[in-house]
Amino acid sequence: MADRDPGRVSADVNWREVARLVLASRELDRLEEQELVPAKKVMYQFSARGHDLAQVLLGLQLKDGDAACGYYRSRPLLLALGVSMADALGSGMGLAGGYSDGRDIGAVFNYPNPGGAHALPMSGGVGAQYTPATGWAQAIDYKTRVLKEGPEDAIAVVLGGDASCATGGFWSALTIATTQQLPLLIYIEDNGYGISVPSEYQTPGKNIAANLANFSGLTIFDGDGTEPDEAARLVKEAVRHVRTKRAPALLRLTVPRLEGHSFQDTQSYKSPEVIDREWARDPLPKLKAYCADYQVGDEEWERLENEVAWEVGAARAEAEARGTSSPEVVTDHVFYEDQMQQIGGLWNAAYEAPASSDTPNPDGQRINMVTAIRRVLDQELASNPRVLVFGEDVGPKGGVHAVTLGLQDKFGRDRVFDTSLNEEGIVGRAVGMALAGLMPVPEIQFRKYAEPATEQINDCGTMRWRTHNRFAAPMVLRVPGGFFKCGDPWHSQTNEVQFVHNPGWKVAVPSNAEDAVGLLRGSLRGNDPVLFFEHRAMLDDSWARRPWPGDEFVLPFGRAKKVREGDKITIVTWGAMVPRCEAAAEGIDAEVIDLRTLMPWDSEAVLESVRRTRRCLIVHEDLRTGGFGAEIAAVVADEAFLDLDAPVARVTMPDIPSPHHPRLLEWAVPSVERIRAEIDRLMGF
Repeated sequence: MADRDPGRVSADVNWREVARLVLASRELDRLEEQELVPAKKVMYQFSARGHDLAQVLLGLQLKDGDAACGYYRSRPLLLALGVSMADALGSGMGLAGGYSDGRDIGAVFNYPNPGGAHALPMSGGVGAQYTPATGWAQAIDYKTRVLKEGPEDAIAVVLGGDASCATGGFWSALTIATTQQLPLLIYIEDNGYGISVPSEYQTPGKNIAANLANFSGLTIFDGDGTEPDEAARLVKEAVRHVRTKRAPALLRLTVPRLEGHSFQDTQSYKSPEVIDREWARDPLPKLKAYCADYQVGDEEWERLENEVAWEVGAARAEAEARGTSSPEVVTDHVFYEDQMQQIGGLWNAAYEAPASSDTPNPDGQRINMVTAIRRVLDQELASNPRVLVFGEDVGPKGGVHAVTLGLQDKFGRDRVFDTSLNEEGIVGRAVGMALAGLMPVPEIQFRKYAEPATEQINDCGTMRWRTHNRFAAPMVLRVPGGFFKCGDPWHSQTNEVQFVHNPGWKVAVPSNAEDAVGLLRGSLRGNDPVLFFEHRAMLDDSWARRPWPGDEFVLPFGRAKKVREGDKITIVTWGAMVPRCEAAAEGIDAEVIDLRTLMPWDSEAVLESVRRTRRCLIVHEDLRTGGFGAEIAAVVADEAFLDLDAPVARVTMPDIPSPHHPRLLEWAVPSVERIRAEIDRLMGF
């Protein structure tokens, strides 16, 4: 143990408070393990024993303007930030109130904490915490340098176990933080195991700090998280480095995991000797001995134990008195519902949207979708300094589809910037930025390339719901996709239905320049995450060109458009299939409906039309099985069955990837001829 120099350590560490919080964490773990889990009142329990001392020391170093993103073993940090014991305990029991009103497991926390450091919404996925924390760090940097807002010494902190250092999220965050020199502290609590897998299978040499010693732009702190003086010194130095140098640091502290990975884990994979060695490193007895030399002797320690036991007992009674939340409200807060979230989004930053109108005011010559989207981005960047556009190649190159061409020249690298090649990092950092009150506009180059970001996309969409409207991360995720002059399995996928199936995301699929303007402008001024699908075939398509619809035009989501009116058959479509359906309906009394948005979709317009025409054909580019057309067909069959004179039909791609050669592609994609043939078949019923 290092020398105990009271002048070095105790002057800015309240050891009585440290002891109280560690004892509180232990008592909460004891109560859950010995009483609540056996009684089946807690279903997911992750003990923090062994991790608690260092986390408490870290939490006490954080302040207003900071944000921390932990993981399922981070309750001691939350206690240090000030979360109530009733919330900490009741959330684990799934009771009303607390972190999520019983919607999420209590082991993943969130804590708005007005006047103190925020605990950003945690994820149940290992490694998913890193890039949102990095986004918060980038938002701190942007707001202090460009907007002149916030504490100049604010930092972001992310916690993870040693096994999480093998995840893509960790390496993505590391790349972003070091290349951008962001105020991010990465705290790794190394207990030597990923559930049952020892660290030699996770990290070469079993020490991520040693491996990263020469990582450019990163300062390393490494030590023992069970020794009070050493842990306090290293935590203080690491936090001070990030605050003062405005640069990233990695703090690795070794700690023992004194219980199983979760309550159900018996640790049978550990020998008795290993378990004994771990218990010999228990930081609690070390903390008690250390405190005896300073502020907390045996008598005071016993008083603290009794005080904490009483507080935890009272917290249990308070939590259990809340009961469970009403099932009738469990569908609330999937989307913004005129009740503002506590943290995240433009509207929490005193944002006032410019005037808007849902009526287009066409002006000038017809422009293509590329020009229309670029012009909206240009206007919103100019009018709202919180809008940031970023992704791979969006800067000098202007994007692989030229949509952002010239924007970096006009607004600078702080506003329009390139990123490293990592889609999880692109979307994950956007989540952190949105939580910090910016409006991020990340771009994924092609639809298929969104797959590495799937976890971040899901976590972002569910955030408002799973935190019971405490946090939300509105953004506009631009994703080009679909076929162009040719196809292929990597650049031509649509698969919009995957985003529709992610709760909390709105999905726009404009078919033309006018709709693209209205939907994009509304999305950039909105309070929900939006997937904005830009079909590659329509970006410069002559049919999709429209006059500029005006600087105030905003198109509401969930409002379909009748491209063509008719009384004999309803054709429902979107995206690149709209002009093909319009052509196929030539000379027929057919109504063509362009949905324009898939979440929400205008079921009322479709049902009204089908009840009148008594026939329904759905056309989409995506695969047939599980495509969004199946949802439309189910709703029509459910609610308009007795009005139908023919079965609901679909024309789609077959269940194959997009073929590359143009001849094969044209065979696979719904053609005017195939659509017309199906129209004729249905009209013959």
